[in-house]
Amino acid sequence: MKTNLITREGFELLQKELTHLWKVERPETTKKVSWAASLGDRSENADYQYNKKRLREIDRRVRYLTKRLEDIKVIDYNPQQAGKVFFGAWVELENEDGEQLKFKIVGPDEIFGRNDYISIDSPMARALLKKEIDDEAVVSTPSGEKYWTVLTINY
Repeated sequence: MKTNLITREGFELLQKELTHLWKVERPETTKKVSWAASLGDRSENADYQYNKKRLREIDRRVRYLTKRLEDIKVIDYNPQQAGKVFFGAWVELENEDGEQLKFKIVGPDEIFGRNDYISIDSPMARALLKKEIDDEAVVSTPSGEKYWTVLTINY
């Protein structure tokens, strides 16, 4: 189950994507489908078939984004969060082997295409919630428990 939380930045990106799909890509693709359909035999018309498929993909994504934007809750930074790990925090960690990680804890809709974001639903994020600098977090992994120390927290 996905957590219905998102940062303000992530919410604006999803809105921007929805607007672009609805006002730019969909009208362009609809014109291409109409043009390709006017050429005649649709069964062997690659332009028609491709653009019709693309139109279905756009419509599917528009439906998903419209529903998702209604369901999610935007979480803004609150000064009471200072010094502790909560949603929206940039966290820097180090394990016992000296390996370091730095990432931002965000909603599941924001992690795609980003290597420096992790979902609030991940085991790492769950283990870090409410931790402070120099606290140790125990993360359960398939290869056993891993211990990470919080180095920095920024919002």
